[in-house]
Amino acid sequence: MSPGTPFTIEVNPKIPPRLARLEELANNLWYSWDRSTRTLFSRLHPALWKAVGHNPKEFLERVDESLLLKAAEDQVFLSNYNSILSAYDSYHLELVSNNSGSELRPHDQIAYFCFEFGLHESFPIYSGGLGILAGDHCKAASDMHLPFVGVGLLYRKGYFFQTIDGEGNQQVAYTDSDFDDFPIAPVLREDGSEIHVEVELPKRKVMVKVWMAILGHVRLYLLDTDLHENSLQDRNITHQLYGGDTTMRIEQEIILGIGGVRALQEVSVKPTVWHINEGHAAFMMLERARNLVRQGLDFASAHEAVAVNTVFTTHTAVPAGHDHFSEAMMETYFEEFYHDLKITREEFMALGHTQKDSDFNMTALAIRGTRSHNGVSKIHGGVSANICRGLWPQIEPEENPLAYITNGVHVPTFLAQEWSTMFDRHLGYEWRNKLCDTEYWSRIDKIPDHLFWSVRQTLKSSMLYGVRDRLAIQNFRNRRSETHLDRMLKFTDPINPNILTLGFARRFATYKRATLLFENLDRLREIILDQEHPVLLIFAGKAHPVDVPGQDLIRRISEFASLPEFEGRLLLVEGYDLRLARRLVAGVDVWLNNPVYPLEASGTSGMKAGINGAINLSVLDGWWGEGYDGKNGWAIKPGPEGMDPALRDKQESQTLYEILQDQVVPLYYSRDKLGYSPEWVKMVKHSMASLLPRYNASRMVDEYVNNFYLPASRQGALYVENNFDNARKVAAWKAKVKKAWSGITLKRLDTPCNRIKFGDTLHFKVAAELNGLNPEDVVVELLICRRVKHPKPCDFHHYSFQTAGTETSKGHLFELNLAPDLCGKLKCHIRIYPYHPLLTHPLEMGMMLWL
Repeated sequence: MSPGTPFTIEVNPKIPPRLARLEELANNLWYSWDRSTRTLFSRLHPALWKAVGHNPKEFLERVDESLLLKAAEDQVFLSNYNSILSAYDSYHLELVSNNSGSELRPHDQIAYFCFEFGLHESFPIYSGGLGILAGDHCKAASDMHLPFVGVGLLYRKGYFFQTIDGEGNQQVAYTDSDFDDFPIAPVLREDGSEIHVEVELPKRKVMVKVWMAILGHVRLYLLDTDLHENSLQDRNITHQLYGGDTTMRIEQEIILGIGGVRALQEVSVKPTVWHINEGHAAFMMLERARNLVRQGLDFASAHEAVAVNTVFTTHTAVPAGHDHFSEAMMETYFEEFYHDLKITREEFMALGHTQKDSDFNMTALAIRGTRSHNGVSKIHGGVSANICRGLWPQIEPEENPLAYITNGVHVPTFLAQEWSTMFDRHLGYEWRNKLCDTEYWSRIDKIPDHLFWSVRQTLKSSMLYGVRDRLAIQNFRNRRSETHLDRMLKFTDPINPNILTLGFARRFATYKRATLLFENLDRLREIILDQEHPVLLIFAGKAHPVDVPGQDLIRRISEFASLPEFEGRLLLVEGYDLRLARRLVAGVDVWLNNPVYPLEASGTSGMKAGINGAINLSVLDGWWGEGYDGKNGWAIKPGPEGMDPALRDKQESQTLYEILQDQVVPLYYSRDKLGYSPEWVKMVKHSMASLLPRYNASRMVDEYVNNFYLPASRQGALYVENNFDNARKVAAWKAKVKKAWSGITLKRLDTPCNRIKFGDTLHFKVAAELNGLNPEDVVVELLICRRVKHPKPCDFHHYSFQTAGTETSKGHLFELNLAPDLCGKLKCHIRIYPYHPLLTHPLEMGMMLWL
């Protein structure tokens, strides 16, 4: 019989009334950080749960109805089910906690735009760190009950699935997702029709469907162009994350930025604070400005009104990492747009220009279109301020408006359930409300060492089971023998997890130096081949499909793992995703990170490892530059910038070997009669107590609220008053200052005094030629500090001159009487810069003149 053409019918079970709310649980991404909810589904049918990629919604569509009927009569299952519903309802109904979010105005709404969101492995619309950070930001916002929505793209293919063949080559596979299996739903109008928005692209219009995902208290709106009414070219816009060419990228960013604004309008969300996480969504600001111009504002005023309540976070530590498009491409896509803004082509292009490049730079657009900007760690804030210094040309990078807020991780998502249970028992249930209380977390030290260590070993055992499972699949697919698998897993023993285990898992990019550990194979052999003190190395991670050097790193590690002496001691695990990440950060003993300084913007994998009791061994870059306290891990001091790369790698690998050989291995294996090292446990406890309250997402989002969201909300309201009167005033004032500034001069009139007695008063007098500006348009300032070799801006005391109220032929007079409160040689500077009380940052004009 001829089989003919097959077709598919999906038969979904009817959920028993007693279990009706399983669908509600499956459609709320609260499950992504509630382990008990995921466990409830998995226990119904463990094999199916694994087959559907831990996706509760897809699980409910495929599970046999007989299992559901049986569960509806199972008292143990019902007890767990009701307990989870109670926790779910309590979370969603609890009153707003006492946090800074409560200071927002009743009608405030924060809109958070990002190119990717990493929420759970069952929802693959993320690539790596940027998306997972965005997901953690949303989850913490939910925990804090913030009025918060996210905006992103819904990718049909998402990011790729990785396998590694027998030769160590990364293999890339994309699969089309069925959106019916995702915890999302189309957003509907009152009449039941789907909400679609229209976005103009060259010589055509693209229809964009709006979907919504629920994350606790947060709504995430996702945009989708894969619609029948669009051409095949336009349907593909939202197919792949970080796929395609420059044309694909600009069209994705137009859909996200412009389409995102229109989607929020259609769903009646009216943000008072806008936040773009990286520059991909920066076109959003142009769309908002165009809307205001259509309401009657001139572009300059509209630009001020948009910028004042918009926040921009950059995650890139190198100039080449910022998206940019040629002027020709921008003209193709935006010719009509700048006509709508009623500005010239040159004025439009200037919004994205930098001093070093004529391309239209998305970071430059994002900074010019916002008044609050930040990097994602202290080091990265300084790096970004220096990269972007040309946008504030007369301001030193240390003083320009680009600040920093160090990233954090969502503790409920990444803290292992075993630790939660331990904390409940020994710290009390209130620990969940004390995440940022450093004094509270010192109580970890009171947990008995043997109980503490038993949790660490349990997590390690679970991680090793997971690694063995993945390696077995990998081995089978690559047609290797069972004997080979046995040899590969001989040190990966979950029953006796007493081998020191080091983990390295992240994106394989060259600057992350995954192969630094292999710089000197003889030294590495000495360390990991010790029969009495063995070491297990586990590597995992993806390289971008077009990143050939990154893929070469994977291949090299595979080659090292194949060497007879490293067999079983060095493991390369394929398919890196959130699930594998959670297991590794919870299970390894030491977390390695060795980026080239200062190219690690923040890095959050070490935070996740640290809160689970893994000890960090890292280059002092990104978050670890501020997280390391000398006792909570180990640090590799980076070589100076500009150092010869080969020499730098040699020196830093030497430090890595020395730390492993002289400190890590001996400490781990200094075991007492109970089978563990008391000093190791002491360091782990201190690491957890020092890192968990500082590097969690609640602290991070709280800083965004206090430093950016609240000021942006207040400023936005101020600029909107009286039909945007203040926005118009600021725009007109800035135009006046820009016109006059080149003619500003500053001259000192008093006679300098080189020596005084403490308590004596100095009289400073300067004349400022203001070229048509008024004295209240500027600040004349004295900076004074002790005379040191390299003073920092924070070392200076600032004193403002007062206008003398008279104008002479030399200009307006400014005076200052000062009795210094410091002794010794003092360094003094006098400067002038423009000032207006409505500015968000005093130096946002980027103009300054030093005497």
